[in-house]
Parts: sequence; structure tokens; C-alpha cells
Amino acid sequence: MTEETSKTIRIGGASGYWGESAMAAPQLLAGGNLDYLVFDYLAEITMSIMARAKAKDPDAGYASDFITSVLKPNLKEIASQGVKLIANAGGVNPEACADAARTLIKEQGLSLKVAVVTGDDLMPRKDDIIKAAPKEMFTGAEFPPTEAIASINAYLGAFPIAKALEMGADIVITGRCVDSAVTLGACIHEFGWRADDWDRLASGSLAGHILECGPQATGGNFTDWQEAGDIANIGYPIAEISGDGSFVVTKPDDTGGVVSVGTVSEQLVYEIGDPQAYFLPDVICDFSSVNVTEDGPGRVLVSPAKGYPAPDTYKTSLTYQDGFRTGVYLSFYGFDADKKARKFAEAALARTRKIFRQYNAGDFSETSIEILGAESQYGDFANVPAPREVALKLAVKHPNAMGAGLLLKETAGMGLATPPGLSGFAGVRPKPSPVIRLYSFLTPKHQCNITIEMDGGSETFTDVSGAKFTAASIERPAPPAPISMTSDWIDIPLIKLAWGRSGDKGDKANIGIIARAPEYLPYIWAALTKGAVAERFAHFIDGGADASLVQRFLMPGPNTINFLIDKVLGGGGVASIRNDPQAKGYAQLLLAHPIPVPAEIFKALS
Repeated sequence: MTEETSKTIRIGGASGYWGESAMAAPQLLAGGNLDYLVFDYLAEITMSIMARAKAKDPDAGYASDFITSVLKPNLKEIASQGVKLIANAGGVNPEACADAARTLIKEQGLSLKVAVVTGDDLMPRKDDIIKAAPKEMFTGAEFPPTEAIASINAYLGAFPIAKALEMGADIVITGRCVDSAVTLGACIHEFGWRADDWDRLASGSLAGHILECGPQATGGNFTDWQEAGDIANIGYPIAEISGDGSFVVTKPDDTGGVVSVGTVSEQLVYEIGDPQAYFLPDVICDFSSVNVTEDGPGRVLVSPAKGYPAPDTYKTSLTYQDGFRTGVYLSFYGFDADKKARKFAEAALARTRKIFRQYNAGDFSETSIEILGAESQYGDFANVPAPREVALKLAVKHPNAMGAGLLLKETAGMGLATPPGLSGFAGVRPKPSPVIRLYSFLTPKHQCNITIEMDGGSETFTDVSGAKFTAASIERPAPPAPISMTSDWIDIPLIKLAWGRSGDKGDKANIGIIARAPEYLPYIWAALTKGAVAERFAHFIDGGADASLVQRFLMPGPNTINFLIDKVLGGGGVASIRNDPQAKGYAQLLLAHPIPVPAEIFKALS
């Protein structure tokens, strides 16, 4: 065994979003025997929130949790163990985040070195970007209104992080980098991976992808949620990564949750889009042939992935304001609860529109009525004929705050003119909030000036220039052999045959379906056509059951089918006024789909 394959590093995934529990870092420090702790704090909406915070206070605009909940109580233990930290906690103000970290280090009498990676913030180049007016990379839409722009950030990669570690950093703080880069940067530094080690870079990125959502890999959001046990004490994930790119996923002993083929496979397919062309700044990844296998109790082995040369651009996210939104949750109970809720909602909209006409205020730009408890999320596949208790979610968008606020006034004003069974009026009335939209485009790498600053000095970093990628060059796996259904076949719900995990990609939903056993995959493939999936989500898709908006990808390694559905989230993120704007529950909807199987499979699963 060579040194490259015998050496392993242990990395703990301690944060999956801004607001993650503070229990992760002390838990992993106590039981992880770690080399690194990595933290992912950023999403597109997070950047816009941080940008508004910095506009009000030049010392704000970063994940303050990283300072107050991670560093302050744990710095001495971090220093004692020699664990290095990598975090994209810098948001839109990484320098201020680093200054806060250095202040704490000095106060506690420690000598840890903090490095900062900058260059992702493109707001200083806003005028040039406006002049170039790049098209939206997914839809081809025209450039948004320039006066409404809140943030512009390129997604940087892992090599600047590796350079900071080479310079001697104990803590590396970045602005916007891709989520997996905090893990890949450690791998590049420890194993000496080069920019053309594409398979290893793809594999290290996959390890980072498994860690980046914290306990989603250890039982959180798991289809078989009962197996997760004590989620109050859920264990955070640890990746034991080898020099060839393979890695084992585990968690600290004596913690809740579960690490299994199912939990790791669900996280593998989470929000990856095309699994054979998963674009990152350092490499284009192909996860379709990855194998996920048990490696002992609470240990799952993930084989290396395949990689292609890095792209020549950075994905760049611009956020901008587009009107205002507001909404209310109210409950109705008693006979015909769902019908009462709908009548109330329609009357509230009608009354507000009457006032709009009086003031020539213009109509709502969008409305949404969802009746939770009546299976409104299931559309035509709802199966609750007469619910006696429901929650009404009524939401709207309007070009101005006054228009959105009028709905709230009229909704409250109908409290005595409503069908019976209304409750939930008590409490503070919500206020309109800005609608923040995402606009993604590509920025040539040479237009980003990356700098690594440490101990008062700085170094510029030049990323690999990359290459153009042609999707037509991808060799797609052969689909499962066709099957012929006979009269003795029986329909069973997909959940009996598969696990599922879903999430968002802007206004697209990503749903990964993983066969519980390889022999189930042909039956799932035959039943879950693009048309069948479009029908299942027709009530959400802009335009209805349009199969052309559904992409289906086969991943024979992990026995998976990955779906990507376009125009299905009402704009996605905070631009959406839906109850589930990020498709978090879409896999649950699809897992109810009937799958015809031979009688012997039905009997074995009954």
C-alpha cells in the first residue's frame, strides 16, 4: 500500500446553513479525533440578507454565529487538539469576520493564524457587469433592473483555500465559495492533488457534498426517519478521506442518528442536477458510477468519482429586489374545513382587489392559496375527502409594500365575517417583506481577482483557466432492459422500493430516487417516466403537466434515478410564496407514486 492510499484525513461537517445548531462543533471536537472542521453557511438568499446587513453596518454582513457560537466557546479546545477550521462564514464581509476571529484569539491568549480568501464579491465591478448584461445561465432571461441589485458573488473553488493552508493558516475564512470547497481545499493541501487530478478532485468534492448539509447524511430528512432514533442528539458527519478519493462516512460514537447506505445515498443525490455534469470551479463531476456500500456498523464506504477538466467560468449569483410579498397562516376546523378556508381566502383577495381599483393601485403580481391538511401539496393525487382541520396559507406578491399590506388589513378585517371554525388570529400581524430574486450567470475566471490575506500580508491567487465543456461528450449509461408487465402484477407505492431526497436549484426541483435493492431499479425506471413525473407535479409546474420540463438521469452506480423539473417552484427561494419554495418535500410526494411489480416482489415486501 502506497503512502497516498494509506494516509487518511478526518473531516467533520459542522454546519449546513446559517442558523445551524451550536451543538455540532463541541460534539465533533469531543468525539471526532479530527484533522479539520468545515462549515458551510451560505445560500443565495443568505448573501442578499448579509448584503442588506452590511449596508446598514459596515462591520456586519457575515455569519456572526461562527464567532459567537463556534469560536468563542471552543477556541481553546480547537487550539489544544490542533484542529484546523475552514468556513465560508465571511459572507459579504470576510475581512470583518476575520477581524472578529483575531480579536477573540488575542483575548484568549492563543496564537492561531487566520487567513481570509477574497475575490468572490463582484459588486465593485457592478457597472462593468451591467454594461455586459450577461444572460441568465439557465433561462436565457434578460438582465434584471440594475437599481434593484443587492449582491453579486462568484462561486470560488478550493485551491485558494489549499493555498491558505499551505501558508500556515489554522482558520480559513472565505466569502462565497461552492459548498464542497471547504472540504476539497483540505484534501488538496493534505494529499497534494493537482489541478489536473480530475478524478480525485471530483471525489474530494463528493466528500464535501456529503458533509456540506451536516446531519442530512446521518439520518436527518431520511425517508426511513424512524431509524434515526434520538435526533435530539443526532451525530454530525465525519468523512475519513483517502488519497485516492475514496472515503468512509461515519459519526461520533454515542450519538443519535444513523449512517447507512440509505442516508449517504440520499445526500449524494441532493441538489446535483445532471449527475454526470455537476459543475464546480475546480472540476466537473460525474457521480453516476459511484458505489455506496456498508463498511461495518455505522460506516459507509463511497468509491471514487469521475472528473473532467475545470470549466473556464465561475457561476455567479446576483440577487435583486422585485416587489413585495406577504402572507398569513390561519386555521379552520369543523365540518367542511377545507371549503371554509378556500371561501375565506377568495373573499379576502376579492375585497383587497376592490380597494386596489379604488386607488388605481394595480393587481397582485401573484397569489397563492394552499390548504394544508387537505393535501393541497398533492394536487390531483390528494386523498383526503373531508378534512375537519386545516391550515390556510394565503400569500401574495405586489409591486409595492402598500399593496401587499392591504391584503393583511383586509384579512384581519374579515375576522367577524368568516365561515365558522376560524382561529389563529391572535399574535402580531405580519408585515410585507421584499421579494428577492436570483439571477445566475457565468463570469470568466480571469475577471475575478482572488487574494489570500494572513498576518497583515497578502498573496494574489490565479486559478486554473479551465476549458469549455460540451455536454454532448457525455457517455450516458444504458437504461435498464425493458420489462413486460403481466396481469398478475400489483401496484405498490414507490416508498416500498426506494428512498428519496429532494431540493432546489433556483426555480428547478431536484428529486433523487434510490432503489433499496438493485433489482428494483428496472421497475422504477419503467414507471417513473418524464410524463408520469410531470403529471404528479402538474399543479406546481408553470404550464401544467409538461413533460418537456422534466429531465431524467440514470445513475447505475448508486442504483438511482435523478429528476430535474423546471419552472416548478414559483420562482424558488424567497422569490416564491409557496409553502415549500425549495422542494424539500417533493420526494415525499413522488414516493406515493404507484409502481407495478410482479406478485412475488409484492409478497416479499408485504
